[in-house]
Amino acid sequence: MLLTIDGKVVKATKGMTVLQAAKEAGIQIPTLCYLEGVSNIGSCRLCLVEIEGMDIMVTACNTEAKEGMVVNTCSERVMKARKTVLELLLSEHASDCFSCEGNGTCQLQLYCNDYGVEITPYTEGRQVLGRKKVDDHPFLSYDPNKCIHCQRCVMTCSHVTGRKAITMGNAGGYTLIHAPFGADWKENLCESCGNCAQTCPTGALVEKRQREYRPWQTERVRTTCPHCAVGCQMDLIIKNGKIVDCEGADGPSNHNLLCVKGRSGSFDFVDHPERIRHPLVKNWKTGQFEQVSWDEALSLVAEKFTAIRDTYGGEALAGFACSRACNEDVYMLQKMVRTAFHSNNTDNCARV
Repeated sequence: MLLTIDGKVVKATKGMTVLQAAKEAGIQIPTLCYLEGVSNIGSCRLCLVEIEGMDIMVTACNTEAKEGMVVNTCSERVMKARKTVLELLLSEHASDCFSCEGNGTCQLQLYCNDYGVEITPYTEGRQVLGRKKVDDHPFLSYDPNKCIHCQRCVMTCSHVTGRKAITMGNAGGYTLIHAPFGADWKENLCESCGNCAQTCPTGALVEKRQREYRPWQTERVRTTCPHCAVGCQMDLIIKNGKIVDCEGADGPSNHNLLCVKGRSGSFDFVDHPERIRHPLVKNWKTGQFEQVSWDEALSLVAEKFTAIRDTYGGEALAGFACSRACNEDVYMLQKMVRTAFHSNNTDNCARV
Protein backbone atom coordinates (compact mmCIF):
# COMPACT_ATOMS: atom_id res chain seq x y z
CA MET A 1 0.00 0.00 0.00
CA LEU A 2 1.02 3.62 -0.51
CA LEU A 3 0.51 6.55 1.84
CA THR A 4 1.92 10.04 2.04
CA ILE A 5 3.96 11.21 5.02
CA ASP A 6 5.15 14.83 5.10
CA GLY A 7 4.65 15.07 1.35
CA LYS A 8 6.66 11.91 0.66
CA VAL A 9 5.01 8.85 -0.89
CA VAL A 10 5.79 5.90 1.38
CA LYS A 11 5.31 2.19 0.76
CA ALA A 12 3.97 0.16 3.68
CA THR A 13 2.93 -3.44 4.21
CA LYS A 14 -0.35 -4.55 5.75
CA GLY A 15 -0.33 -4.31 9.54
CA MET A 16 2.33 -1.59 9.68
CA THR A 17 1.69 1.38 11.94
CA VAL A 18 2.23 4.97 10.85
CA LEU A 19 5.31 5.05 13.07
CA GLN A 20 6.81 1.97 11.41
CA ALA A 21 6.02 3.24 7.92
CA ALA A 22 7.64 6.59 8.72
CA LYS A 23 10.72 4.88 10.13
CA GLU A 24 11.07 2.75 6.98
CA ALA A 25 11.03 5.96 4.96
CA GLY A 26 13.65 7.63 7.15
CA ILE A 27 11.15 9.97 8.82
CA GLN A 28 11.71 10.21 12.57
CA ILE A 29 8.77 10.54 14.96
CA PRO A 30 9.64 11.01 18.65
CA THR A 31 8.54 8.35 21.14
CA LEU A 32 9.08 7.73 24.84
CA CYS A 33 6.80 4.80 25.74
CA TYR A 34 7.05 2.83 22.49
CA LEU A 35 9.13 -0.37 22.27
CA GLU A 36 9.24 -2.23 18.97
CA GLY A 37 7.40 -5.52 19.32
CA VAL A 38 6.81 -4.99 23.06
CA SER A 39 4.66 -1.95 23.76
CA ASN A 40 2.61 0.44 21.66
CA ILE A 41 0.23 1.70 24.33
CA GLY A 42 0.67 5.33 23.27
CA SER A 43 0.65 6.58 26.85
CA CYS A 44 3.31 9.27 26.45
CA ARG A 45 1.44 10.95 23.53
CA LEU A 46 4.70 12.25 22.10
CA CYS A 47 4.23 10.52 18.73
CA LEU A 48 1.10 12.54 17.90
CA VAL A 49 0.57 13.18 14.18
CA GLU A 50 -2.13 14.72 12.00
CA ILE A 51 -4.01 12.59 9.48
CA GLU A 52 -5.95 14.29 6.72
CA GLY A 53 -9.70 13.90 7.25
CA MET A 54 -9.45 13.40 11.03
CA ASP A 55 -10.25 16.19 13.48
CA ILE A 56 -8.09 14.88 16.28
CA MET A 57 -4.42 14.02 16.30
CA VAL A 58 -3.55 10.35 16.77
CA THR A 59 -0.60 8.42 18.18
CA ALA A 60 1.55 7.10 15.36
CA CYS A 61 2.77 4.08 17.35
CA ASN A 62 -0.62 2.33 17.37
CA THR A 63 -2.42 3.82 14.37
CA GLU A 64 -2.43 1.41 11.43
CA ALA A 65 -1.19 2.74 8.11
CA LYS A 66 -3.82 2.60 5.38
CA GLU A 67 -3.89 3.02 1.62
CA GLY A 68 -4.03 6.67 0.55
CA MET A 69 -3.53 8.01 4.08
CA VAL A 70 -2.00 11.51 4.22
CA VAL A 71 0.04 12.09 7.37
CA ASN A 72 1.71 15.22 8.70
CA THR A 73 4.30 14.64 11.42
CA CYS A 74 5.66 18.17 11.83
CA SER A 75 2.85 20.68 11.37
CA GLU A 76 2.64 23.68 13.69
CA ARG A 77 -0.26 22.01 15.51
CA VAL A 78 1.70 18.78 16.01
CA MET A 79 4.84 20.54 17.20
CA LYS A 80 2.88 22.63 19.67
CA ALA A 81 1.12 19.52 21.02
CA ARG A 82 4.40 17.67 21.50
CA LYS A 83 5.88 20.65 23.30
CA THR A 84 2.89 20.68 25.63
CA VAL A 85 3.32 16.94 26.26
CA LEU A 86 6.96 17.50 27.23
CA GLU A 87 6.00 20.38 29.53
CA LEU A 88 3.41 18.17 31.24
CA LEU A 89 5.95 15.39 31.69
CA LEU A 90 8.41 17.85 33.19
CA SER A 91 5.79 19.02 35.68
CA GLU A 92 6.13 15.69 37.51
CA HIS A 93 9.80 15.14 36.81
CA ALA A 94 12.79 16.00 39.01
CA SER A 95 15.02 18.59 37.37
CA ASP A 96 18.43 17.61 38.77
CA CYS A 97 19.71 16.76 35.29
CA PHE A 98 23.36 17.64 35.97
CA SER A 99 23.70 15.03 38.73
CA CYS A 100 21.33 12.47 37.20
CA GLU A 101 22.80 9.14 36.06
CA GLY A 102 20.77 9.49 32.86
CA ASN A 103 22.33 12.82 31.91
CA GLY A 104 23.28 12.57 28.25
CA THR A 105 21.23 9.45 27.54
CA CYS A 106 17.83 10.56 28.92
CA GLN A 107 15.43 10.68 25.99
CA LEU A 108 13.18 13.14 27.80
CA GLN A 109 16.15 15.48 28.16
CA LEU A 110 17.09 15.09 24.50
CA TYR A 111 13.54 15.76 23.27
CA CYS A 112 13.20 18.78 25.54
CA ASN A 113 16.36 20.15 23.94
CA ASP A 114 14.98 19.44 20.46
CA TYR A 115 11.67 21.17 21.17
CA GLY A 116 13.09 24.08 23.15
CA VAL A 117 11.48 23.13 26.45
CA GLU A 118 13.49 24.48 29.39
CA ILE A 119 10.86 24.93 32.11
CA THR A 120 7.26 23.88 32.59
CA PRO A 121 4.33 26.24 33.21
CA TYR A 122 2.42 23.39 34.84
CA THR A 123 3.46 23.48 38.47
CA GLU A 124 0.64 21.53 40.15
CA GLY A 125 2.37 18.25 39.42
CA ARG A 126 5.36 19.31 41.53
CA GLN A 127 3.48 18.23 44.65
CA VAL A 128 4.23 14.57 43.89
CA LEU A 129 8.00 15.06 43.93
CA GLY A 130 10.17 14.21 46.92
CA ARG A 131 9.42 10.49 47.02
CA LYS A 132 12.09 8.18 48.42
CA LYS A 133 14.58 6.55 46.06
CA VAL A 134 14.54 2.74 46.11
CA ASP A 135 18.25 1.98 46.31
CA ASP A 136 18.99 -1.21 48.30
CA HIS A 137 19.67 -3.42 45.29
CA PRO A 138 23.40 -4.01 44.61
CA PHE A 139 23.12 -3.22 40.89
CA LEU A 140 19.87 -1.34 40.29
CA SER A 141 18.26 1.84 41.58
CA TYR A 142 14.82 3.41 41.08
CA ASP A 143 14.00 7.08 41.58
CA PRO A 144 10.22 7.59 41.32
CA ASN A 145 10.72 11.34 41.03
CA LYS A 146 12.17 10.84 37.55
CA CYS A 147 9.63 8.27 36.37
CA ILE A 148 7.31 9.34 33.52
CA HIS A 149 5.13 6.19 33.81
CA CYS A 150 5.84 5.13 30.25
CA GLN A 151 5.55 1.48 31.40
CA ARG A 152 8.55 0.37 29.34
CA CYS A 153 10.05 -1.34 32.40
CA VAL A 154 6.75 -3.03 33.26
CA MET A 155 6.26 -4.30 29.71
CA THR A 156 9.87 -5.46 29.39
CA CYS A 157 9.86 -7.30 32.71
CA SER A 158 6.49 -8.90 31.98
CA HIS A 159 6.47 -9.61 28.24
CA VAL A 160 10.16 -9.95 27.40
CA THR A 161 12.03 -11.11 30.50
CA GLY A 162 8.95 -12.93 31.74
CA ARG A 163 9.38 -12.19 35.45
CA LYS A 164 6.58 -9.68 36.17
CA ALA A 165 8.67 -8.31 39.03
CA ILE A 166 7.90 -4.66 38.20
CA THR A 167 4.27 -3.73 38.61
CA MET A 168 1.98 -0.71 38.56
CA GLY A 169 -0.19 0.62 41.36
CA ASN A 170 -2.28 3.63 42.23
CA ALA A 171 -2.03 6.31 44.88
CA GLY A 172 -5.36 8.05 44.58
CA GLY A 173 -5.46 9.44 41.05
CA TYR A 174 -1.73 9.00 40.57
CA THR A 175 -0.06 5.97 39.00
CA LEU A 176 3.04 4.53 40.61
CA ILE A 177 5.62 2.04 39.39
CA HIS A 178 6.63 -0.55 41.98
CA ALA A 179 10.26 -1.50 41.36
CA PRO A 180 11.55 -4.34 43.60
CA PHE A 181 14.85 -2.76 44.57
CA GLY A 182 14.16 -2.10 48.24
CA ALA A 183 15.43 -3.90 51.34
CA ASP A 184 13.53 -7.07 50.35
CA TRP A 185 15.04 -7.23 46.85
CA LYS A 186 16.26 -10.83 47.42
CA GLU A 187 12.76 -12.06 48.19
CA ASN A 188 10.93 -11.07 45.01
CA LEU A 189 10.81 -12.29 41.41
CA CYS A 190 13.53 -9.95 40.14
CA GLU A 191 16.51 -11.70 38.53
CA SER A 192 18.66 -8.54 38.51
CA CYS A 193 19.01 -8.74 34.72
CA GLY A 194 18.87 -4.94 34.34
CA ASN A 195 16.83 -5.03 31.13
CA CYS A 196 14.40 -2.61 32.78
CA ALA A 197 17.18 -0.09 33.34
CA GLN A 198 18.39 -0.31 29.75
CA THR A 199 14.91 0.31 28.41
CA CYS A 200 14.09 3.22 30.76
CA PRO A 201 13.98 6.47 28.73
CA THR A 202 14.93 8.68 31.71
CA GLY A 203 17.16 8.36 34.77
CA ALA A 204 14.44 6.74 36.86
CA LEU A 205 15.70 3.16 36.52
CA VAL A 206 19.46 2.90 36.29
CA GLU A 207 22.38 0.57 36.79
CA LYS A 208 24.34 2.01 39.71
CA ARG A 209 27.52 1.81 37.62
CA GLN A 210 26.18 4.70 35.54
CA ARG A 211 27.08 7.03 38.39
CA GLU A 212 30.76 6.53 37.56
CA TYR A 213 30.69 7.94 34.03
CA ARG A 214 28.88 10.08 31.50
CA PRO A 215 28.31 8.98 27.90
CA TRP A 216 30.51 11.70 26.40
CA GLN A 217 33.45 10.34 28.40
CA THR A 218 33.18 6.86 26.91
CA GLU A 219 33.47 4.78 23.77
CA ARG A 220 31.75 1.51 22.87
CA VAL A 221 33.17 -1.79 21.71
CA ARG A 222 30.88 -4.52 20.34
CA THR A 223 31.64 -8.02 21.62
CA THR A 224 30.05 -11.34 22.55
CA CYS A 225 29.08 -12.21 26.11
CA PRO A 226 31.55 -14.75 27.57
CA HIS A 227 29.14 -16.51 29.92
CA CYS A 228 27.48 -19.16 27.77
CA ALA A 229 27.13 -20.39 24.21
CA VAL A 230 24.00 -18.38 23.36
CA GLY A 231 26.21 -15.68 21.84
CA CYS A 232 24.46 -12.56 23.16
CA GLN A 233 25.87 -9.40 21.63
CA MET A 234 26.85 -6.60 23.97
CA ASP A 235 28.51 -3.20 23.90
CA LEU A 236 31.32 -2.71 26.39
CA ILE A 237 31.47 0.88 27.63
CA ILE A 238 35.05 2.06 27.95
CA LYS A 239 36.29 5.02 29.99
CA ASN A 240 40.00 5.88 30.04
CA GLY A 241 40.91 2.48 28.64
CA LYS A 242 38.91 0.50 31.23
CA ILE A 243 35.55 -1.25 30.99
CA VAL A 244 33.05 0.54 33.24
CA ASP A 245 29.74 -0.90 32.04
CA CYS A 246 28.04 -2.91 29.32
CA GLU A 247 24.70 -2.85 27.49
CA GLY A 248 22.84 -5.42 25.47
CA ALA A 249 23.16 -4.95 21.71
CA ASP A 250 20.73 -6.00 19.00
CA GLY A 251 22.24 -9.40 18.27
CA PRO A 252 20.32 -12.21 16.55
CA SER A 253 20.02 -14.24 19.76
CA ASN A 254 19.35 -11.52 22.34
CA HIS A 255 17.91 -8.38 20.68
CA ASN A 256 19.24 -5.91 23.30
CA LEU A 257 18.58 -8.23 26.26
CA LEU A 258 21.11 -9.62 28.73
CA CYS A 259 20.91 -11.84 31.80
CA VAL A 260 22.40 -10.79 35.15
CA LYS A 261 25.66 -12.64 34.38
CA GLY A 262 26.07 -10.92 31.04
CA ARG A 263 25.26 -7.46 32.33
CA SER A 264 26.85 -7.52 35.78
CA GLY A 265 29.36 -10.37 35.76
CA SER A 266 31.07 -10.28 32.41
CA PHE A 267 33.79 -7.65 32.66
CA ASP A 268 34.96 -6.85 36.21
CA PHE A 269 37.53 -9.63 36.06
CA VAL A 270 39.26 -8.08 33.04
CA ASP A 271 41.23 -5.63 35.20
CA HIS A 272 41.26 -7.70 38.39
CA PRO A 273 44.71 -7.61 40.05
CA GLU A 274 44.66 -11.41 40.54
CA ARG A 275 43.93 -12.19 36.92
CA ILE A 276 46.45 -14.57 35.32
CA ARG A 277 47.61 -12.90 32.11
CA HIS A 278 50.36 -15.30 30.97
CA PRO A 279 50.84 -19.09 30.83
CA LEU A 280 52.51 -20.51 33.93
CA VAL A 281 54.44 -23.77 34.17
CA LYS A 282 55.55 -25.25 37.49
CA ASN A 283 59.25 -25.58 38.06
CA TRP A 284 59.45 -28.96 39.83
CA LYS A 285 62.78 -28.09 41.42
CA THR A 286 61.53 -24.96 43.15
CA GLY A 287 57.83 -25.83 43.30
CA GLN A 288 57.00 -22.38 41.91
CA PHE A 289 55.04 -21.48 38.77
CA GLU A 290 57.10 -19.61 36.19
CA GLN A 291 55.92 -17.51 33.27
CA VAL A 292 56.48 -19.00 29.81
CA SER A 293 55.42 -18.13 26.26
CA TRP A 294 52.22 -19.46 24.73
CA ASP A 295 54.24 -21.61 22.30
CA GLU A 296 56.15 -23.20 25.18
CA ALA A 297 52.98 -23.85 27.16
CA LEU A 298 51.04 -25.35 24.27
CA SER A 299 53.98 -27.51 23.18
CA LEU A 300 54.30 -28.88 26.72
CA VAL A 301 50.58 -29.68 26.94
CA ALA A 302 50.60 -31.37 23.52
CA GLU A 303 53.70 -33.39 24.45
CA LYS A 304 52.14 -34.63 27.71
CA PHE A 305 48.80 -35.54 26.08
CA THR A 306 50.57 -37.38 23.27
CA ALA A 307 52.67 -39.35 25.75
CA ILE A 308 49.59 -40.41 27.70
CA ARG A 309 47.77 -41.43 24.52
CA ASP A 310 50.73 -43.44 23.19
CA THR A 311 51.34 -45.16 26.53
CA TYR A 312 47.80 -45.90 27.73
CA GLY A 313 45.63 -45.42 24.64
CA GLY A 314 43.08 -42.78 23.73
CA GLU A 315 40.56 -43.97 26.30
CA ALA A 316 42.86 -42.59 29.01
CA LEU A 317 42.09 -39.07 27.79
CA ALA A 318 38.91 -36.98 27.74
CA GLY A 319 37.85 -33.49 26.73
CA PHE A 320 35.40 -31.47 28.80
CA ALA A 321 34.18 -28.27 27.19
CA CYS A 322 33.38 -25.15 29.17
CA SER A 323 29.74 -24.07 29.02
CA ARG A 324 30.93 -20.50 28.56
CA ALA A 325 32.58 -21.37 25.26
CA CYS A 326 30.81 -20.56 22.03
CA ASN A 327 29.48 -23.41 19.88
CA GLU A 328 32.38 -23.15 17.45
CA ASP A 329 34.96 -23.59 20.22
CA VAL A 330 33.07 -26.54 21.67
CA TYR A 331 32.96 -28.15 18.23
CA MET A 332 36.71 -27.73 17.80
CA LEU A 333 37.38 -29.33 21.20
CA GLN A 334 35.36 -32.46 20.47
CA LYS A 335 37.00 -32.65 17.05
CA MET A 336 40.44 -32.54 18.67
CA VAL A 337 39.47 -35.19 21.23
CA ARG A 338 38.26 -37.57 18.52
CA THR A 339 41.04 -37.00 15.98
CA ALA A 340 44.10 -36.20 18.10
CA PHE A 341 43.31 -37.99 21.37
CA HIS A 342 41.72 -40.99 19.57
CA SER A 343 38.95 -40.87 22.17
CA ASN A 344 35.17 -40.56 22.28
CA ASN A 345 35.29 -39.24 25.86
CA THR A 346 34.02 -35.71 25.30
CA ASP A 347 31.30 -33.72 27.04
CA ASN A 348 30.10 -30.24 27.92
CA CYS A 349 28.99 -28.94 31.31
CA ALA A 350 26.03 -26.96 29.98
CA ARG A 351 23.08 -28.66 31.63
CA VAL A 352 20.37 -26.03 31.67
